[in-house]
Amino acid sequence: HYVKFYWGTEEILMPVYTTNAEAVKKHPKVTVFINFASFRSVYETSMEAMTHPSIKTVAIIAEGVPEQQTRELVQVAEERGVGMIGPATVGGIKPGCLRIGNTGGMLDNIVMSRLYRPGSVAYVSKSGGMSNELNNIVCRNSDGVFEGVAIGGDRYPGSRFLD
Repeated sequence: HYVKFYWGTEEILMPVYTTNAEAVKKHPKVTVFINFASFRSVYETSMEAMTHPSIKTVAIIAEGVPEQQTRELVQVAEERGVGMIGPATVGGIKPGCLRIGNTGGMLDNIVMSRLYRPGSVAYVSKSGGMSNELNNIVCRNSDGVFEGVAIGGDRYPGSRFLD
């Protein structure tokens, strides 16, 4: 089946698959895995995603992933050369190019914050709410956001500010 998403200011239909293997088989060039699963199942689905060699980035939206599971996810990601955003992230954005997760909010906020075209300011945040507020502040006081990422607010994030 398909789900409606926004690409810039346009609506598009994206296919939804029931397994990671099915998705990777249909889209062998896929490199980013965005995991919207709950904290109860995010560990298994993220570990499965990292078994596919084409996956280079995993974004984990769920909050409250158990610390031991997060540590194991981080270790496996580092061993396999996979970048990890989250857990507890709204994702990241590169205006005019890509949006991972829920960064920027709904279409009206994306348009108001001019997140459909690149600016010159970049940011890294631990807070999803703060990253959305940064989008608003930056658009009102500069030419806009070049790129931004919320690395996640849980105790053991998969990314650090330096990453």
